[in-house]
Amino acid sequence: MKVTLLGTGDAIGTPKIGCSCPQCSYALTHHLSRLRTSILVEENGFNLLIDTSPDLRLQLLQAGSPRIDAVLWTHGHYDHYVGYGEFYRVQKPPAVYAVEEVLNYCAAYFTFLSFEQHPVIAREAFNLPGLTITFFDVNHPPGSCYGIRVEANGATLGFTADTTAHIPPRSMELLRGVDLLVIDALVPPDLHLNKHMNYREACDLASILHPKTVRCVHMSHLIPWDMPCTGKDMESFTL
Repeated sequence: MKVTLLGTGDAIGTPKIGCSCPQCSYALTHHLSRLRTSILVEENGFNLLIDTSPDLRLQLLQAGSPRIDAVLWTHGHYDHYVGYGEFYRVQKPPAVYAVEEVLNYCAAYFTFLSFEQHPVIAREAFNLPGLTITFFDVNHPPGSCYGIRVEANGATLGFTADTTAHIPPRSMELLRGVDLLVIDALVPPDLHLNKHMNYREACDLASILHPKTVRCVHMSHLIPWDMPCTGKDMESFTL
């Protein structure tokens, strides 16, 4: 299973428009960016997207224009689903899998597209070609939000999606010991939010879960470029 971080930024992305902070200035000078978070999973010719960010067109071009076979949506915030519209007149819109309330909310935005919609049940595994997928609840108030576990040939990917550190124990078990943990880390350790983890909270949670490899994503422009374990756009892993 090959996993590529197509984007690692938050809803605003880095560099932030009109910002001259050290991170944004460095990004502009060094031609760096954090596109909005989305993940490509490839397994024996089957291409799966976890979330469809507003930067999806550029992300797919940078990834070599793969044909996408299926999409998973974690929750109904615009930076996680509105990029699905980029499939318009590009390919047959891929089937989408999500927990029912998320699927219904996001799909209502795409009245100009006809596509397969597959509601799934949280914590009940289902199969796509070569992959076993499980959605699980996390804590991103006030709406519903779900993390995802993907398994293929004994390899495991865990994605927390947007969440605080207070993840239900039953969900924690689906993240424990994964080969690659991709985890929400919006702001530096000195800032605290009620809907996301900061970098220290993300690292502390990872230390409890004992993954083989961890990468922080959904990072704001406040996160320095040299923080350990932070993901990079187009970084790939073979699990």
